[in-house]
Formats: sequence, structure tokens, C-alpha cells
Amino acid sequence: MPGIVSVSQKELAQRRKKLRRQRQMKIIQAIWQTLAISGLAGGSLWLALQPIWVLKTSEQVVMKSGNQLLSKEAMQSLLILSYPQSLWRIQPGAIADSLKKQPTIAQASVSRRLFPPGLIIEIEERIPVAIAQKTNSQSDDTGNKKINTGLIDANGVWIPLEKYQLVNPQLKLPNLTVIGLPEQYAPYWSKLYPYLNQSSVKITEIDYQDPNNLILKTELGKVYLGGTSTHLPDQINLLAQLRHLNKKLNPSEINYIDLKNPESPLVHMNQKKDESKTQTP
Repeated sequence: MPGIVSVSQKELAQRRKKLRRQRQMKIIQAIWQTLAISGLAGGSLWLALQPIWVLKTSEQVVMKSGNQLLSKEAMQSLLILSYPQSLWRIQPGAIADSLKKQPTIAQASVSRRLFPPGLIIEIEERIPVAIAQKTNSQSDDTGNKKINTGLIDANGVWIPLEKYQLVNPQLKLPNLTVIGLPEQYAPYWSKLYPYLNQSSVKITEIDYQDPNNLILKTELGKVYLGGTSTHLPDQINLLAQLRHLNKKLNPSEINYIDLKNPESPLVHMNQKKDESKTQTP
């Protein structure tokens, strides 16, 4: 029995000694980890404060749309930055948000570039679907109302033409023109445009100067739709059914096609003295 007790005490002593060594190793590891993290943080702070991490000129900023680099003039028209300033004080998220407020830009992302120091900005342009013409309240020297020409996208966002051409010099203008005040038709545009865009009859102009009578300029001639209403899908479908009308009637003799009431479409014909109405064939 004494021999067994002696061996157990020896084992316990060895275990206590092993546990002390393990605790010491953990303490040493914790100290080294703390020193390493502190050194890394301090080194990063020192590195960040070095003069090399400074945005000194606009040459250090790269802005591109897809694979196309934007010109210096286009970049300056979109981006407001003061120079010099620390690269680390710049807030990429705030810059991206300010860019997305530009009428020409739908999406934007901004990231810092460390070697060499700079900014990388990627933008996604709005896609114009129509040329927009609105009459200015001011008149020119001849007394005629000034016409402002811009662009609109599928959501009805007005885009200044000059600014868009600066960002995208290779812009191909849309074949569709809309006339009227954007603030009047913008609330309906996102619903109106898809129907008109899907029409099998070619539409080249939308006249929204009179909100009570939407006028389309088509390959069949002028088409009166009346005010924007729930009849629009039926009117566009009916217009598609009339696409062969010019084979039955002389287009030059058609004044306009009246689709205000889809259940009773009318074709107004030109005559020398008066205007006649005929039911559509």
C-alpha cells in the first residue's frame, strides 16, 4: 500500500508541473499575440500616415463605364474632390452615393487603390430610350419659346443631353421622341413606355403636350389616344390590328386615327372642304 501511495503522489506532482508549464505557455502566447497585434496596428497606422497615401491630383483617379475610360472632362463634371487629401480619409460609399444622384448614372462603386495610391470608380450609365423635348417658359430673340432637348430613360428620369454626351461621346440617339413637360408624363412613363415599345406599329413620336389627348406619330399617321387611362393596352393592341390600314386607305388622305374609344375606332379623312369620319375597315 505505501508503494502505491508513493507512485500516485509522484504522478500528481508531474501533472501539476505539466499544467503549470501549459499555463505559462498560454500566457507567453497571449503576450506575443498582443505584441503582434499592437505592432501590426501601429505599423498600419504609421504606414497610413505616410505622405505616399495621399490623393494629390485627379490623375490618380480612374473612372470607367464598362471597359471604357471616361475623359478627364467627363470625370470632373461628375466628381467633386478636393486635393490633396489622405486616401484613408476618403469615404468610398459617400462618393458612390453622390454619383448615383447624377442623372446620367444608375449605379456606381468606388474602391481605394493602394499601389499606386488612387481611386477606382466604376459607373453604370442610365440607358436613354427617347429624346425628350420640353418648352421653356422663356422666349428667344424672335419671340418663340425655347425648347430644351434632353433624354429620358425607361423610368422617366430626365437626362441633360450635353452631360450625357460628355460621359458617352459615342452615344447613338434613340429613334423615339417625346414632347411635353416631364413632370406631367413622368409619373406614367414607366407604365406607358413598355406598351409603346412593344407595339408592332412603328412609333417615332409621342406628343404629351395635352395630358387629355396623348398623340402618337406612327407609320400609319397620327393616332389620338385621349388621356392616359386603363384603355392603353387595348389601344396598343388595336393599333397593331390596324398595321395594314395603309394598304386599304391612302396614308396621305388620313388626317388622324381616333382610338380614344377602343370599342369604336375612327379614321378621320382629309377632304378639301371638310373632314369625314369612317369606321376602321
